[in-house]
Amino acid sequence: MTVRETDRTTIEVLESAIDYVFTEVGLHRIMAAYVPKNERSARLLMRLGFEREGYAKRYLKIAGRWEDHILTARISDLR
Repeated sequence: MTVRETDRTTIEVLESAIDYVFTEVGLHRIMAAYVPKNERSARLLMRLGFEREGYAKRYLKIAGRWEDHILTARISDLR
């Protein structure tokens, strides 16, 4: 599989999971956070319909260092 094919498969799986938690589980909101320098995660979340909601300084400790994060969410349009 090429990187492009892997990315496409990842998006399809995540879209299915999002649909499942909104329609079957009944969640109203899904949140995700990513490190600002992780542009690939940013693109993926935006493509999946997540919207930026904020910036959290020193949000998580990763490898012994506190890292800032971009906060995003996707709200179900079913309700």
